[in-house]
Amino acid sequence: MESLLEKINSPEELKRLTEKELPCLCEELRGKIIDECAEHPGHFGAALGVVELTVALHYVFDTPRDNLVWDVGHQAYAHKILTGRRDVFHTNRQYKGISGFPRRDESEYDSFGTGHSSTSISAALGMAVAAKMNSEEERLSVAVIGDGAMTGGLAFEGLNNAGINNANLLVILNDNNMAIDPNVGGMNEYLLDIATSKTYNKIKEDVWHLLGKFNRISPGTRNFIQKIDNSIKSLVMKQGNLFEAFGLRYFGPVDGHDVIHLVKVLRDLKAIKGPKLLHCLTVKGRGFKQAEIEQTVWHAPGKFNKDTGEIIKEPLSNSPPLYQEVFGYTLLDLARANPRIVGITPAMPTGCSLNIMMRELPDRCFDVGIAEQHAVTFSAGLAASGLIPFCNIYSSFMQRAYDQVIHDVALQRLPVVLCLDRGGLVGADGATHHGVFDLSFLRGVPNMTVAAPLDESELRNMMYTAQLPGKGPFSIRYPRGNGTTAEWETPYVALEVGKGRCLVEGDRIAIVSIGTIGNEAMKAVRQCPPGSVALYDMRFLKPLDEELLHDLLSRFRFVVTIEEGTLVGGLGSAVAEFAIDHDCPARIVRLGIPDRFVEHGTHEQLLRECGLDAESIYLRLRELLSVSTL
Repeated sequence: MESLLEKINSPEELKRLTEKELPCLCEELRGKIIDECAEHPGHFGAALGVVELTVALHYVFDTPRDNLVWDVGHQAYAHKILTGRRDVFHTNRQYKGISGFPRRDESEYDSFGTGHSSTSISAALGMAVAAKMNSEEERLSVAVIGDGAMTGGLAFEGLNNAGINNANLLVILNDNNMAIDPNVGGMNEYLLDIATSKTYNKIKEDVWHLLGKFNRISPGTRNFIQKIDNSIKSLVMKQGNLFEAFGLRYFGPVDGHDVIHLVKVLRDLKAIKGPKLLHCLTVKGRGFKQAEIEQTVWHAPGKFNKDTGEIIKEPLSNSPPLYQEVFGYTLLDLARANPRIVGITPAMPTGCSLNIMMRELPDRCFDVGIAEQHAVTFSAGLAASGLIPFCNIYSSFMQRAYDQVIHDVALQRLPVVLCLDRGGLVGADGATHHGVFDLSFLRGVPNMTVAAPLDESELRNMMYTAQLPGKGPFSIRYPRGNGTTAEWETPYVALEVGKGRCLVEGDRIAIVSIGTIGNEAMKAVRQCPPGSVALYDMRFLKPLDEELLHDLLSRFRFVVTIEEGTLVGGLGSAVAEFAIDHDCPARIVRLGIPDRFVEHGTHEQLLRECGLDAESIYLRLRELLSVSTL
């Protein structure tokens, strides 16, 4: 039997299928995602959960004329395959291949680039309002929001504004009760109430069928029926409908895996103008048994055996632990000794390893959902009441809470410890996830200590130092993945804030590095003539070790700064500013992330592209050494 999927390179070709063929296409599409992700790892569970929804959306709507915005973006694998990228999907998340997230410059079907959560409603609303202003009101804008993104504050801001604009907007809530870890909070409980109320859903279905006969019902009758429905909802559920309170018509919940019924529902909704929301119940990992059972593990499992469901792991060895594990075990150790320590994360307990402390001290750990702004200000409130919060947020997600860091933490000198996970280049997730801006944007904040460890032992010591009395706002950034030291559980040492250290002595060139990129610098120095290049680990970007800089900038002709952060505003900028302010004669050479968005690839490939791998650093040093002899 000929494959249906092989005949489809665009939604136009998808529309040539009969409705009865759609379930078969969904199975083929799901199989394609499983086959590719087994060999080329990606966001697996979320992609499987929206296969039927994706097919129905492209079958019913006129994409790309109708705008389709995928929240977070890792739900969009089926979307990519159906929109002309089937034959290149094997390059997903690989160097120079297609992105793991929607991108406007990759396809006309990617109407809005996404990678961080909760942006879809605001973006789609903007498109819907623009269509209205351009007299194109027949164009529909669809926001598909799920994987916990409805817990983000921006989603509520978008909903609040959507109800008063009366634009032609459809919000599809892909409700699978999961982000990476299970969803938490009042919104999750509310959605569970809706999904599990059999009485309400039976009445809602009957009203839905009546509303579906709009061509035979006057507008006045239609509004009357809608009011009756809302009254029934309030009576049965003992609460109003949140979405309708925002001004959106609510429909659902419906089975998000019944593609034929979804097509019917979406066709009905297409005829209804104005802002509306369809609540779809889906299963993350649908169609792959292990992914349905262990949804957190299978969010992004890496390579796996598609036949047995076994995740393929690297052979065990005496390799260094993940920085995330060092954070998790160190925080638990510190919390055992200090009852004032608490842990906070915005929906990433497994990713950041706060779950290690959660298992033993659950009452002192807080998963606040995908709500980074709230996480920071909540931490500030805890600190204002005498606690020591360790607020763990991925570096790229901390960008969303910048004002809270300034206004609620730093301005009040509150002892919040900001642990910025995934600092630096993160690899296959690409431009939306690289944590390359934190050194620059935190350096300009008064009262803030900005630190980055060279290795795992330094991470422990910085965490220990940060919780000591009188340290105030304290940020620690560290990378994704394994460290460099197998024996990392060394005794705690209180570091002198603002003091660096010499790692290698030398007399011709001085390297000044911050963070784990110093390990690449160390490899480069070892290739140089012995005693020619000195290497200094700054440890702290703020406050700077001014005594050390005075010495280096007066003794060395060349001072090379190296950072896995943006060149604009980071360590190199700080050293150059210091040199100007103190009339230092040394020439400063800055190595770091260039002033552009770096795409996806392995960490090693991206370091090489940015000139930050050991070989690239060595070649630059060799060039400078040849000049220094003239």
